[in-house]
Amino acid sequence: MTFRGRGLRTGRLLQHLRKRAGLNQQQFGEAIGYSLEQATITQLPSPAPQVGSVEQGRRPAKAAFTRAADRVLEAGGVLEVLQDEVDRAKLPRFFRNFALMEAEAVSRFDYEPQLVPGLLQTEEYARALFAGHCPPLGEDVIDQRTEARLSRQKLPTRLPLAELSFIINEEALRDPVGCPEVMRAQWLQLLELAALRNVEVQVMPAMRGFHPGKNGPFVVVETREHKHLGYFESQGVGCVLTKPAEVSTFALRYGKLRSQALNVEESARLIERMAGET
Repeated sequence: MTFRGRGLRTGRLLQHLRKRAGLNQQQFGEAIGYSLEQATITQLPSPAPQVGSVEQGRRPAKAAFTRAADRVLEAGGVLEVLQDEVDRAKLPRFFRNFALMEAEAVSRFDYEPQLVPGLLQTEEYARALFAGHCPPLGEDVIDQRTEARLSRQKLPTRLPLAELSFIINEEALRDPVGCPEVMRAQWLQLLELAALRNVEVQVMPAMRGFHPGKNGPFVVVETREHKHLGYFESQGVGCVLTKPAEVSTFALRYGKLRSQALNVEESARLIERMAGET
């Protein structure tokens, strides 16, 4: 289903629940604005037009809007469940199928030579990446892509816990994305996430020399059915691998990279030094 289709379906449900509650768009918008304000989020500047845009599928609902709407309308979590679909529709088309597989993973192993992996990015880091996209993205698209990326970050804390491992090149951590404050916040978030018992973050040292990751980034995922999948992307094109021989090659390379990277403790100390240098 297209983004427009998902947005319209969610909008119609929202409209039905609003009318059932006996609220017009202005009343509902004011109630949502108050709820958002109580959650220390900026109050909606124009409640009724915002609600109308969401109900008609013209504007995707943000997660904070949906949570507040669910509370005000006493929807029992129905709107929040649909939010996952809306957020996936905000992702680039080539990535959507893998994002669905990723959300159900029991394990995920990620090698990234150029950037901080999306699951570990701060909002400011992700927004800076999308703002630098070529060709340029509109502000609405930047907002949508950023929101969608942040919505994927439920995985590290989702229950049951998934086993997550990340290997990141040192150059990727040192390459500035945004201002120094953005990078420092990103390093601190890496340390925070690496402290979770189901998350490992390792750094591949800059002077390690040749290693199996020189061919580019890749991910290996294990599904709930214990099927193994590979994924890689380049220049806005993504590819999911399902053939056992191809996925096995990725897994073999990842095991080799894991042995060549700094261990978890050494990696944390390196990231701490980077954060202390700013």
